[in-house]
Amino acid sequence: MVEQNSLADNAQFKRNIGFKLRIGDLLQGKAILNGDKFSYLELGDKKIIRCNIIGNVIDKYQSESSSGKSYIFVKIDDGSGQISLKAFSDDSEKLKDLSQGETIICIGSLRHFNNETYISPEIIKKVDPRYLLVRKLEIEKEKNLNTTRIKISPEMFAIKDKILKMIKDSEVEGGIEVEKIILQLREATPDIINQEIRKLLEEGIIFEPRPGKIRWLG
Repeated sequence: MVEQNSLADNAQFKRNIGFKLRIGDLLQGKAILNGDKFSYLELGDKKIIRCNIIGNVIDKYQSESSSGKSYIFVKIDDGSGQISLKAFSDDSEKLKDLSQGETIICIGSLRHFNNETYISPEIIKKVDPRYLLVRKLEIEKEKNLNTTRIKISPEMFAIKDKILKMIKDSEVEGGIEVEKIILQLREATPDIINQEIRKLLEEGIIFEPRPGKIRWLG
């Protein structure tokens, strides 16, 4: 019986592994709900329940009601996107000592409410800002390893060139909506187009003046 329980605990741990990710990757994921309850974040072939994120604290909001119930919301940014950490009641102690400008590692569970995916923190640790670069390089190395396992077809390069051309040509109009690219570039799926756009954003070739709209940075 002890051995069976141990195996069950190990299986549970594996299912809820804290994936090392950048915030931009999390924001690309799709929240899968069971009714109103959040089940997991679907990102490619991954089903993500817990994550391991590094970011800079850029905003903090703290409140305590007359009944003694408190909550703290902290927003962090890692250069690829922004996400909120939310802690309530006793858990708010985990975020209490954080200040704007600090760099932290956050391991926590994902939550989804009111069309927003956020993190319920389990472990918070302040780190040197250089850890942001370390994490970025870690993720890029993993992506490169995955890419070498997949043969990239000439069609993929052609799609990237077409996306770039559409973005450049739209500069006279002040940029282009991502949705417009998806509608017009029918030879690629929305997932592939979003993936290529995300790469261009991370490479600094394009930028996003507002959500859903992109411009050429050259």
